[in-house]
Amino acid sequence: MNTQVDVARAYLDALLSHDGNSVPIEPRAVRYEMGLKTAFSGNHLRRSLSGGPQYRVIRSIRDCVWTVDGENVTVDYLLDAGLLGRTLATVRVVETFRIPPHDLRIHRIDAKIRRP
Repeated sequence: MNTQVDVARAYLDALLSHDGNSVPIEPRAVRYEMGLKTAFSGNHLRRSLSGGPQYRVIRSIRDCVWTVDGENVTVDYLLDAGLLGRTLATVRVVETFRIPPHDLRIHRIDAKIRRP
C-alpha cells in the first residue's frame, strides 16, 4: 500500500472478495452509512467485510472516480447487487475515507448510497 487511494482500493476489493484481513484499518475506525453508524471499531469493520451478509449481495463495483483532498479520499462508483448470479439492482455509492497520509490506515468511512 503506497498511497491513500491504494488503501481505499483495498477496502473496495474486500467488498468483493469478502476478505477484510488485508485492509489497513486503524483499531478505532468507524463507518457511517447515510449518517448511521454501521461499524464501531476497526475489528468490527474487518469482521463485517469478511463475513457480513450485507456485503454478500455485491456482484461488482465499476466506474470508480477517485479524488484526494488532504486526509480524505473519495470514490464515486456504481455497485451492482444481486443473488444467484443475477444483478437485481445498481446503486451509486460515494464513500469518503479518512486516511492520513502519514498513517495509511482507514480511520473513518462515510458512505452515501442513492439510485444512479
